[in-house]
Amino acid sequence: MDRRKFVKTLGVTSLVAGATGAHISTAEAKRKIKWKMVTTWPKNFPGLGSGANHLAKLINEMSGGRMKVKVYGAGEMVPAFEVFDAVSKGTAQMGHASAMYWKGKTPTAQFFSGLPFGFSGQEMDAWLYHGGGMQLWQELYADFGLVPAAAGNTGVQMAGWFNQQINSVSDLKGLKMRIPGIGGEVLEKAGGTSVNIPGGEVYTSLKSGAIDALEWIGPYNDMAFGFHKIAKYYYYPGWQEPGTTLECMINKKALEELPKDLQNIVQMACRSANADMAAEFTARNASSLEVLKSKHKVNIKRLPDDVLKKLRMFAEDIVQDTASKNPMAKKVNTSFNKFRQQAITWHDVSELAYFNARGLG
Repeated sequence: MDRRKFVKTLGVTSLVAGATGAHISTAEAKRKIKWKMVTTWPKNFPGLGSGANHLAKLINEMSGGRMKVKVYGAGEMVPAFEVFDAVSKGTAQMGHASAMYWKGKTPTAQFFSGLPFGFSGQEMDAWLYHGGGMQLWQELYADFGLVPAAAGNTGVQMAGWFNQQINSVSDLKGLKMRIPGIGGEVLEKAGGTSVNIPGGEVYTSLKSGAIDALEWIGPYNDMAFGFHKIAKYYYYPGWQEPGTTLECMINKKALEELPKDLQNIVQMACRSANADMAAEFTARNASSLEVLKSKHKVNIKRLPDDVLKKLRMFAEDIVQDTASKNPMAKKVNTSFNKFRQQAITWHDVSELAYFNARGLG
């Protein structure tokens, strides 16, 4: 029995070493490492909460059981908007969230979530992995003792749920809306009031009248929350979040204390989870939109072009203002804009041209 156990352990050790390119001693293979992952999402919530669960499962399985990551929903260990501090201080080793929530820590973080009229999900991944974006993100978070990783993408979101029609920019004046990040600043420039509240509080806030409108994500998540039961109009496109990246922030000290192969596994698991969530949202949003239309008879409307043009003008002004106030923000914005222009030029003759051709009658 002892011999068989030794051979089995040796086999697992060799397998993991081969996959990660690292040598692992038998002692390292036997050592069990327990991590905590805190999130800004309701526990097990479809798409976001389940995305965090999936990431933890990947790490647990890819490590051959050497790592055990336990996931905590918003409020279970720390409140939703205290995730950043919890991971930075080492209270938890990992956090699953959206970088736009950390505007108060550093406004530059918003570039790594999603900017109004910015990158699509595909373009965001391209910038992060092959356009220098990830290096800039790592540089920004290093000051907080964190290592960032992309760990999910929602794709293009919806513009939100409203109890009044939006026919002109003037219809946004006085509107109290749950909309975080730079999208919220754009709303305020249009005369509205932005409210940033955790996902778990959004439904009751709209139902009680504490807010007049909200944006969350898209049909998959929005239907799970039941927003169609309390709002009349569902608007598109999601100008405020055209391809939102979800982040996994990792405590730098905790990551560096891992054996090299486990460091690689954590990073590889994040990349896998990032791709999987993007695929899931595309599939689930498509089927959920059909249910909202056919079963729930939701009134789905497109924002008028003149409204979108005005919002884009506001967004460009705010982004430029943000970049002008901080050297790091300026550096990130320069990289962001250069890559976006290249992506636009390419997608005009690829993705956009194809979608237009596909829609020909």
